[in-house]
Amino acid sequence: MTYVTNDGAVVGRKRVPDYVIEPDVGLRAPPTRSADSSTVDINDGSSTQSLSQSELNLFPTENGRRYHRYREGSYHYPNDEVEMERLDMQYEIMRTVMGGRELFAPLKDPKKILDIGTGTGTWPIAIDEACEVDMELTSLPTMAGVPDNVHFLLDDAAEEDWLYPLESFDFIHTRTMLGSFEDFRDIIKRSLKYTKPGGWMESQEWMPRLYCDDGTMPPDWPWAEWHSTMDQAAMRLGKPLRIANRLKKWYKEAGFVDVHEEVFKVPSNPWPKDPHLKDLGRLTEAAFLEGVQGLSMGVFHRGLGWSRNEIELYLVNVRNAIRDRSVHAYYKM
Repeated sequence: MTYVTNDGAVVGRKRVPDYVIEPDVGLRAPPTRSADSSTVDINDGSSTQSLSQSELNLFPTENGRRYHRYREGSYHYPNDEVEMERLDMQYEIMRTVMGGRELFAPLKDPKKILDIGTGTGTWPIAIDEACEVDMELTSLPTMAGVPDNVHFLLDDAAEEDWLYPLESFDFIHTRTMLGSFEDFRDIIKRSLKYTKPGGWMESQEWMPRLYCDDGTMPPDWPWAEWHSTMDQAAMRLGKPLRIANRLKKWYKEAGFVDVHEEVFKVPSNPWPKDPHLKDLGRLTEAAFLEGVQGLSMGVFHRGLGWSRNEIELYLVNVRNAIRDRSVHAYYKM
């Protein structure tokens, strides 16, 4: 079941086979990894530990931003405090768009959930409060007070084999993974293997371009041009951004059934008169004003060869455009 929201939410269900021919039915052993592959489990006993300042100092920095140490250079967005704040605002945007829901998939008593690219860990904590479930997360949030059944695992979902038995999960969730993988189709195909028969997968994505229905967006508007520049740089880095409009097709091609898509409009700033959309636009504006430097710095520097000063100068007009209420632009999710 594939749902696509304004941020592009797609949900798909794994088919329940009519019959299974498998003589060696049982728990599959976790796949082995080569010596150069590494997985980090940051759980200690029953609780997840936050990182110490000395550990944070080991993370690489570039142009004033802190980045992931694991598979250094493969993920082009920062993981510092400013980015964590943007991710939390992004969570609030998604939740507002989805009418206060955390997901669309019609889960019934799930036992095990995988959240790929969990960010700050806000989403799995909310899910855990809604239902008792084992949560496995592929990311490295720096937060304390995590429930005992939420487990953080620092691993690379781009690996061919994940460190779980096949058909382990009732639900696999991804959110805003644009620009994170060389080919998101591989993640969908892999997720099908690790989803139980009858289980679900859901992806929520932004379409990384601006739309306008009333002609108020100029063709050379800096905020729209920024998205084109981001797209160009991301393609040079081999990490495409334009995946939201392909999710439904990819889910079906991978073998998911009952695929549904929901598309929502998200205002770029508080230009709408409708109170709900105005509040949503206010959140979107704040998130991008907070995060546009971090979103740009690694991608423009590594993909286009721009210096920090060139990027900062370029972003002056971009920030002004983000605040421009006269342009009635919106995203599709």
